[in-house]
Amino acid sequence: MMMQIFSHTPKWVFVLFAALLWLGLQQMLPRRVGLNRATLLPLAMAGLSLYGVASAFGDLPIALLGWLAGTAVAFITTLQLQSNAGINFDATNRRFQMPGSAVPLTLFMGIFITKYAVGISIGMQASLARDVNFALAVSTLYGAFSGIFLARAARLWHMALQQTNALQVA
Repeated sequence: MMMQIFSHTPKWVFVLFAALLWLGLQQMLPRRVGLNRATLLPLAMAGLSLYGVASAFGDLPIALLGWLAGTAVAFITTLQLQSNAGINFDATNRRFQMPGSAVPLTLFMGIFITKYAVGISIGMQASLARDVNFALAVSTLYGAFSGIFLARAARLWHMALQQTNALQVA
C-alpha cells in the first residue's frame, strides 16, 4: 500500500521534502541570520500551515478557529518557555549570531508530514474533509506549529528592537 501511495505522489512533493530537510539541517549549525530572513521563514511556514488548513478544510469555519487557537496557545507558551541563550544581535549589521537548533527541522518535518498524511487520509476517505473532529484536531496541530514559529520570530524581533534602541541611546 505504501508503494502505491508513494507512486501516486507528485514529484514536486519529494523535492519540497528534500528542500525542507536541507533547510532544517542547515538550522542545526551555528549561523548568522539577517533580520529579514529571521522573519520571512517563520511567516512562510505559518502561511504553509494555514494553507494546509484551507486546502483540506476550507468549507469548515471551525478549522480556522482551531488553527487560530493552536497558534495562540503555542505562541504564548513558546514565548514563556524560550530563552535568548546563545543568540546575539549585531544592531549595526542587523544580523543574529545563532546557535544550531533542531527545533526548525522538527517543525518543518511536522508541517510537511501532517500535510502529507492529511492529503493521503482525505484521498482515501473523502468524508474526512467534512469531519469536524478531524478538521479541528489537524487544524489545531497546524496552528501549534505556526505559533512556535511565530513566537521564535517575535522573540528575535524583540531582541533586535531592544538592542537597536540601546545603540541609539548610547
